Amino acid sequence: MSTSVHATPTTDEAVHRRPSAGDRLTSFMPVIALVAIIAALTVADPDFLTRSSLTAAINTAAPLAVLAGGATLVVLCGGIDLSIAAMASLSTVFLALWLPDLGGLTTFAVIAVAALIGAVQGAAHVYLRIPSFIVTLGGMSIFASVALVVSDAGTVPVVDDSPIRWLNLYIGGYIPTSVVVAVAVIGALALVIKATPLDSWIKATGYSEAAARLAGIPVDRVKIGAFCVSGACAGLAAVMLVSRNYSGSPTMADNLLLPAVAAIVVGGTAITGGHGSLWRSLAGALVVTLLRVGLPIVGVPSAYEQILYGAIIVVAVALTLDRSKVLIIK
Repeated sequence: MSTSVHATPTTDEAVHRRPSAGDRLTSFMPVIALVAIIAALTVADPDFLTRSSLTAAINTAAPLAVLAGGATLVVLCGGIDLSIAAMASLSTVFLALWLPDLGGLTTFAVIAVAALIGAVQGAAHVYLRIPSFIVTLGGMSIFASVALVVSDAGTVPVVDDSPIRWLNLYIGGYIPTSVVVAVAVIGALALVIKATPLDSWIKATGYSEAAARLAGIPVDRVKIGAFCVSGACAGLAAVMLVSRNYSGSPTMADNLLLPAVAAIVVGGTAITGGHGSLWRSLAGALVVTLLRVGLPIVGVPSAYEQILYGAIIVVAVALTLDRSKVLIIK
């Protein structure tokens, strides 16, 4: 009688997996796409490569980059956070409502509350053994409903925006402060992760959770922490949005979910987890933003945006998917 043998990755393989040729190729994908899009838009409109146009593009990309950066950590752990846009919309409402009473502390309060909500979602996923897809899908519905109730299903105007007005300033007269904040946040997260065991912990958790547990990695805390950071980034993105729109709305960030997911996968982060980086998601956010800005330039109606995002997600996932981890496609 023969005995079946099921090959499982060793602990060292899960924690220190060498990048494959496909991994190396996808690491350059966002840069190649970014250069190609800039070249195409320049050909379509020679005035695109002006300082004002590029400044407007990166300024538009800042909230999306922050939103995608936080969610990237969840994806690297092998999960998904579908609630980021709804949480950001809810956070815009909180910010607009709390500004008159809390003033300059409102930004920190909103980010802290969003981080706490993210941690609760992570705890529900970890301890109740519910797939992250289901937890965050339910969270998306809950946050959207709460935002409608709290705002009375309407826009909440900001009377005094002085505590968040600094996000609309320009450093040296050229670089938007929001862009500096987005890059600084992603840079700080990337630095902390690289300088600590978190880098190997997160990637090992995403590559093989079972092997990571055998290696003694605190998988549950890593995953909850990823959801916490994702929530905090949604809160920060909300602050950026309110600073531009001078109001909070229960649907203000709802149209950023697909672009955020597209930015993550275009950046080369494998949807199955274990491979990717925050910097690539930043590049992916720039790619998605330039596509959004470039559609009218090349004569494509904006109504086709959602079709484009859907196609980008499917193609990018097909290129980055680690098929060795998905033996059966359902």
